[in-house]
Amino acid sequence: MKLVPLGDRVVLKKIIAEETTKSGIVLPGSEKEKPQMAEVVAVGPGGVVDGKTVTMEVQPGDQVVYAKYAGTEIEVEDEKYMIIKQDDILAILK
Repeated sequence: MKLVPLGDRVVLKKIIAEETTKSGIVLPGSEKEKPQMAEVVAVGPGGVVDGKTVTMEVQPGDQVVYAKYAGTEIEVEDEKYMIIKQDDILAILK
C-alpha cells in the first residue's frame, strides 16, 4: 500500500529518538520527549488550498523538524507515519 497525500499535506516517518544522552545516561520512559524530527516520505501536489496558492518546499528524503503537536499518526503495514500540513514543518535539516 502506498500513501499519497492530498493538497498541502506531507507524509513523515519519525526518526528514532536516542534512549541515552551523549554522556551515556539512560533515559527512563517518562523522561523521553516526543521526537520532533522526521524524514519526508511523500509530498502532496500543493496547488490552491483555502484560496491561497501553496508551493511545496519539501521533497521526499528531506529531514525536517515539525511542530510538537502537529499532524495525525497512522500505521500502514506495521510502519508508523504522520500526516501533517506543510505549514507545521518548522525547518529542513541540511
